[in-house]
This record gives sequence, structure tokens and C-alpha cells, in this order.
Amino acid sequence: MAKTILEQHGENVRPGPFHADASAAPALPAQRPVRLIAFYLPQFHAIPENDEWWGPGFTEWTNVTRSLPRFEGHYQPRLPADLGFYDLRDPDVLRRQADLARRFGLEGFCFHHYWFGGRRLLETPLNNLLANRDIALPFCVNWANENWSRRWDGSERSILMAQSHSSEDDIAFARSLEPLFDDERYIRIDGRPLLMLYRPSLLPDAAATVRRWRDHFARRGDNPFIVIAQVFKDHDPRPYGMDAAAGFPPHRARDNVPPIRAGKLYDPQLETYLVSYDDIARDGIDYRPKDFRLFPGVCPDWDNDARSPGRGLALVGSTPHKYGLWLETVSRWIAKEAPPQERIVFINAWNEWAEGAHLEPDRHHGHAYLVETARALARIVADPNGAVAETAFGPGTQRASLPKRALRRGARKAAGAADRVAGFLRSI
Repeated sequence: MAKTILEQHGENVRPGPFHADASAAPALPAQRPVRLIAFYLPQFHAIPENDEWWGPGFTEWTNVTRSLPRFEGHYQPRLPADLGFYDLRDPDVLRRQADLARRFGLEGFCFHHYWFGGRRLLETPLNNLLANRDIALPFCVNWANENWSRRWDGSERSILMAQSHSSEDDIAFARSLEPLFDDERYIRIDGRPLLMLYRPSLLPDAAATVRRWRDHFARRGDNPFIVIAQVFKDHDPRPYGMDAAAGFPPHRARDNVPPIRAGKLYDPQLETYLVSYDDIARDGIDYRPKDFRLFPGVCPDWDNDARSPGRGLALVGSTPHKYGLWLETVSRWIAKEAPPQERIVFINAWNEWAEGAHLEPDRHHGHAYLVETARALARIVADPNGAVAETAFGPGTQRASLPKRALRRGARKAAGAADRVAGFLRSI
């Protein structure tokens, strides 16, 4: 029997069929077969700029709690479990996150780092980490060098905070990294600090910027290992003089797979682009460039409805088991492909709650995605030369269009009751 929006909502906020607690994880050996680094979002504390732009007290939790299921089977809202609605001004939150990540086999976090011509935003969590040397958390940074816009996409429209690049700013940025690189917890590859540049194509001359950074750090006896994130059709590090690329799914892969249709709609005006998780995972597994070093990426899920209600991108069909197989497969590949220090897999993400990409425990799945992370590592350790059966991923999706806008309009009358319920829920 088809569910109502209230039934779907209720199902989403209580333990589901894949729910697991922490005790389900296997014991892990001290020596890990790969280095797992999860992207980390610091926007879980109030700052004056967000107060001005979005309203007093805004944090990422503001987005998370407003989301609703928009079609049958749609997993929204996503509500935290063990760590709760935390405030990253409290250093103890980082301490608990570090303990949790380490317990399930992650090496550390890659903090999204916001620098705008000398002005930093959302810097408190990283500052807290630097000030509390007892927090056992290896870390690196990804300079998210986009504009901030109301669309949450780095676009040129509705800009809130613009980037302004220059050769002088390149050096100022490099100097600002020195305290991070000097921290003994900073993640390194063969002694070189790992630095990610999110979108080099937005710089006037990214190759020149990279050269300035290398010259600056050479005078300090250092040589950063500089990595590009594979986003917005920019996938190759070589034109920029960078050392490697990092997978950042579902970016890149989503351009290679067709959309799918939703089932019963609760939101007849739905414009969300829906993609099969199986298709994204399969594309990530098959993508193995030979001309440059790739640190593969995986994601437990993705659905940014909380940020872009009814008009975002959502993966459909993720399960903890599928995620674990994807992680295991690419981990086995990089373990054979790369020298020990470069056996890195990036996970998108540790805590992107408003984009539906989080390893942190939630009410519906509990610790299931973290448990599958540990299980994938344990299987590789137990059988380093083993193979992964990819039968969990269904057949590839055939090309199909999303429902036509005219059909959506025709469905509105029948969906009126659901709209009224959704309107009520948005108001509370």
C-alpha cells in the first residue's frame, strides 16, 4: 500500500531496516590497507555573516530540519543520533567526532576551508583543533575557492561573499597555511602536506598560483602535495601543475548516468534531478584513469533537498551494504595501484547533513554506514587479494526523462491534500 507523506516522514525518523549500532563493527588492526579521509563541513555554528544573510542563529541544522519527503521512499529529513544537533564552537564536539572516526577506521578529515582575500569564514572549528593538541585528529584542508551565493552552488548569481584573486593573495593564502602545516597532526604524503584546491579553473591562472605556492613553501623546506577535487567537469590535475586528483562523488559521475523517475509524488512540482545510487557507484568503480594519480572517492549517499527544496540532486537506492562494497572495491584498487602513502580514498562526507552525505550516525540508519566502513577495511585485511562481488548493484539505468512539467500540473489537483500537509509541516 502506498504511504502518505506523514507515514513516510514517520518511517524516516525512526530506526529502519538497515539500522545498526556501533557494536556491529569488527575489530580493526592497527595497520590499515588504505588511508580514508572524509570531507568535513564546519558550518554547524553561528557566525555574524550567516546571521545577516539567513537570519539570527542560522547554522546548517537550520536547513536540515526543514526538509520533507517529496516522493514515496524519499529519505528526508535526516536527523542526527548520537552526536545530536551539535555546535562546533565547543571543542569537545571535535573530540567526540575524532574518537568516532578513528574507531571505524578513518584516518582523518579534510576541512572545507573558506578564504576570501584574507578574510576567513567558519574558521572556529579549525582554530579550536589547532588550540587543542590533545584532540587526536589528523586533518588537511580543501580551499573551497568559490563565491558564496544564495543558491549554495558557487555561482555568479546572488553573491553573498565574492572571491577576489591576485598574485599577492596567493602568497597571503600560503602564509596563512603555515600554522596548519606546522601542526604535527596535519596529513602528509611522504612528508609533503596535502593541500586540496577545489576549483582551480576559477583562478585567473591556477598553474601560476600553484607555482607561487611551491616557491613560497620551498623557502621553508616544504613542498605541498596539491590535489584537485573532481568537480564541474574539471578532472585532470596536470594542466595546473598539481600532483593528483580526488574523487568527489556524485560530481563527475552524475554527468555520465541518466536520470530516473520518482514513484508516487508528494510534491507535484518536484524538479529534483534523481539518479540511481547504483549507477553512480558503478561509474565510480569503473573510472580508473592511467595518466595521473587518482585518489578515488565514494559517498554514502547524496540528497541536497534541505538546501534546494524540490529542485536539487538526489541519489536513490543507497544502502549501507552498497556503500561498503563501493568503498571496498576502490580501496582494493588503490591499494594495488599506489605506493603506501598514496593509498588514499576520499569519502564525501563526514557531516554534509544538508546534502544527505554523512557518515555520522542518524536516527534511521544508526551507525550502519560507519559499520560498513570498518567491515570493508576488515575484509581487505583478511583477504588482501580477494575480489568484490558487485551483484548488489542492479543493471544500469536506461536513458529516461523526468516527468514533464505538464504532467506535474495535471497531478496537482489529486495531490492537494499532500500539499496542505506539507505546508503545515513547513510551518512548524
